Amino acid sequence: MTRPGRGPGPPGDVVAYYARFPEESRLSRGASRLEFERTKEILLRALPGPPARVVDVGGAAGAYSGWLAERGYEVHLVDASARLVEEARRRSATLPRPIASLEVADARALPRGDATADAVLLLGPLYHLTEATDRAAALREAHRVLAVTGVLVAAGISRYASALDGLARKLSLDPRFVAIRDRDLRDGQHRNETGNEEYFTTAYFHRPEDLEAEVAAAGFRDAAVVGVEGPGWMVPDFDARWESETERKDLLDVARALEAEPSIRGASAHLLCVARKR
Repeated sequence: MTRPGRGPGPPGDVVAYYARFPEESRLSRGASRLEFERTKEILLRALPGPPARVVDVGGAAGAYSGWLAERGYEVHLVDASARLVEEARRRSATLPRPIASLEVADARALPRGDATADAVLLLGPLYHLTEATDRAAALREAHRVLAVTGVLVAAGISRYASALDGLARKLSLDPRFVAIRDRDLRDGQHRNETGNEEYFTTAYFHRPEDLEAEVAAAGFRDAAVVGVEGPGWMVPDFDARWESETERKDLLDVARALEAEPSIRGASAHLLCVARKR
């Protein structure tokens, strides 16, 4: 049975944040470029080959959807932000292989039929659903729309991201940031009431083992979390290193080498959990 693509929607401050913040260009700037390249690497080894049907939930302006479509996948983008879906639609229209469909919808009520996807990407929704029951609902929806042999790739933000970012960029000189950081470390509930967009927006930050446990509890098997960036995202001269072919390779090689090491996975800003329906 197909469920309607309607849900209660994300928190209002999250909606407002993505109405202002240029998420459509984030992955082409700064240390987010390491996140982008590493996420693509992990997707290539986790996903079934094209022309598999992929539902990109929280796909924003289509950075991953467009890339996968160009590789021959049938991609269906879903996002809660109407602005970002429209931007994805505009970009898709310029591609030799466009994104198959683009819809505004909630991760907890996907506009897809049962067992109709070969893979589901949740590269954002889980960290903007701050209640465990809502994250479980999004994971159950992903489970519902996946075919029996389907693959889930779900992203989380590391519980330790604010602490490490604060050290790297000296953000902890601001006592308002320290309060945000300390709450993140205490319970993972990230709240920013400062008005400073550098401090992100309402979110939940996972420990690696907790992300694995949530995915497994939703009925998935073989759930395994890897760190995306390794510690390289924190280096103060990141831009200069990324522009050097040799030093960029070093950043990527270290991230690859450390991705599955339990003692350091949480040093990455982003975590990816790969799992299977059965």
